Amino acid sequence: MKPVHRRASDPARDRDRWMVSYMDVLTILLIFFIAAAAQSANPPPMPEKASPPRSQPLVELQRKLAALGLDLKREPRGLVISLPQTILFASGDDAIDAQARPLVEQIAAMLRTIPNKVTLVGHADAVPIHNKRFKNNWELAAARSLRLLELLGRDGGIDESRLSVASHSSFDPKVANDTVDGRAANRRVEIVILDESVP
Repeated sequence: MKPVHRRASDPARDRDRWMVSYMDVLTILLIFFIAAAAQSANPPPMPEKASPPRSQPLVELQRKLAALGLDLKREPRGLVISLPQTILFASGDDAIDAQARPLVEQIAAMLRTIPNKVTLVGHADAVPIHNKRFKNNWELAAARSLRLLELLGRDGGIDESRLSVASHSSFDPKVANDTVDGRAANRRVEIVILDESVP
């Protein structure tokens, strides 16, 4: 029977064997840090903020105003009632027609049921105006807004601290000014009932 010769272990190899495990640990740590760096460089997208719910009083008010057959539109600033010049005013004038007063009173009664602020915005068409009272469309549009404010405040019982006026002259048309109907649509006063979130 041949004697079994055991191979003598290599002391240098045995001494360096722990280096294999050490290198594995370093590799794992390196992969971990690379992954962590990539994660921080490309953070997951933040969830989109949900749109704030519409003001319930405005939703209800819109329903009631729609029953009057008014031109209504919801915008980010709030609920917009567009009153054409032909309903409120004679051409080139800022005196509110007596026939329009019952409609304005109905709108005022509904505005009294909510606390929201209201801006009255005058608009004109692109045809220049120059008469004894108004030098330009800025003045005409502003005067019409102011007359409506006076009617809503004085006769309509709206606290005037809730009201403000603005004039856009001919620079915010609803439609093009190149037709008779288009110019008529652009001559208007808007009652803007502001959302509560709007300062």
